[in-house]
Amino acid sequence: MAMIKNRVAQEARRTFRAQKVGTIDELADLLQCSVSTARRRLRLWKAHTSYNRNGRYSVLPDVARFDADGLWRYRGIGFSRYGTLKQTVVGLVRESPAGLGAGQLGRLLGLEPRSFLSPFRDHPALRRERHQGRFVYFAAQREVFREQRRRRMAMGREAELPSDAEAVAILVERIKQPRSSVEELVVRLKAQSVRVSAQAIRNLFARHGLTGKKTPLSRP
Repeated sequence: MAMIKNRVAQEARRTFRAQKVGTIDELADLLQCSVSTARRRLRLWKAHTSYNRNGRYSVLPDVARFDADGLWRYRGIGFSRYGTLKQTVVGLVRESPAGLGAGQLGRLLGLEPRSFLSPFRDHPALRRERHQGRFVYFAAQREVFREQRRRRMAMGREAELPSDAEAVAILVERIKQPRSSVEELVVRLKAQSVRVSAQAIRNLFARHGLTGKKTPLSRP
């Protein structure tokens, strides 16, 4: 009898592997056993449970092809090295260099942020802050949080760009005063009630391949 059970289990595992992912009910049918027994078999096989689709699907560890973020999706079904959806969000945020925004998490997981982020507003392993009008999630651990936040702030400065109207004013002033430094442009624009930072002007020039002089050139 033990040999028959072992043969059934081996055949069930081969079939389960061939179909890549499956539900607990499908495995129970393959094993010819109860759902509770099938769950124990999955634990024995160290199978991964999907973080979406209500955790209905499982995959064998030698089938999943996890990417650098520890994620794998098959036909819209997502799996993670971290485990459940909550464990995955915490793990992704903790391992990120500068925290993760809602949109970033949504793209990584293939999920609409509004559908899963509400429980993380006060999660003890995370900290949530607003940066440039959007919420960013950081690890709660003090040292990790400080480094992630420092990098996020640096990213924000590098990504800062003027609005379309401000960009037009900057470029017009640049045409009028081509030898002006970025700092001088800031002063001239401020006199026109256009308040924009020197970093935003440099970022604009960099995007369009223009040169932003740090110091004014002497006139001939």
